[in-house]
Amino acid sequence: MSTYTFRWDVIATNFPFLMSGLQTTLLISATTLVLAMIGGLVIAGLDMSKYWPLRAIGIGVGEIIRNTPILVQLLWAYYVLPIVFGINLSAFAALVIGLSIYSSAFIGEVYRAGIQAVPKGHREAARVLGLTPFQSFRRIVLPQAIRMTLPPLAANFVQLIKYSSLGSVISVAEITRRGMELSSSTFRPLEIFTAIAVVYFLICWPLAMAIRIWERRLSRR
Repeated sequence: MSTYTFRWDVIATNFPFLMSGLQTTLLISATTLVLAMIGGLVIAGLDMSKYWPLRAIGIGVGEIIRNTPILVQLLWAYYVLPIVFGINLSAFAALVIGLSIYSSAFIGEVYRAGIQAVPKGHREAARVLGLTPFQSFRRIVLPQAIRMTLPPLAANFVQLIKYSSLGSVISVAEITRRGMELSSSTFRPLEIFTAIAVVYFLICWPLAMAIRIWERRLSRR
């Protein structure tokens, strides 16, 4: 039986290379979250529209996105768009767009649930006070909905950090891709991918714990 010799010095030697990939990972996650929050607002608006054609579009788009694998959507954006529509995207752009669209469908549900969770009596009281529907939404509904949706949005950011690793499939230079490149040149996959898993854990676990504490505090108010 062969004995494996660990070489953790490979990580120390190539640490800056891996960290350059981590910077890209965080950039992708942050950019995607901003775009997904905007896209989710559009989808939520369509879902709650009083016009059934718009409502049908919002529901249909959301169901298609949520019920197809995200990896397939990324590959479709990167490989199919140039063939069908002549739209050539860089790997980075394809990843950001694909993740944004995918997350928009879920964030749209978060928005919709938050808005619908605002007690109906609050809206009726706003009408009694003479507020217009827009003023009622801006002053009464939106502040309460934001308060309820912030923890799920933060949780979505944690998911995006992990989903960004799918960019390695289309050669985006995030940390997982950097690890694959380093592994192929050093032949040390055990040390490299263990280190990458630890990096993801050190980022995602504290965020996940903070979100749980945040949700408990909000539930007590």
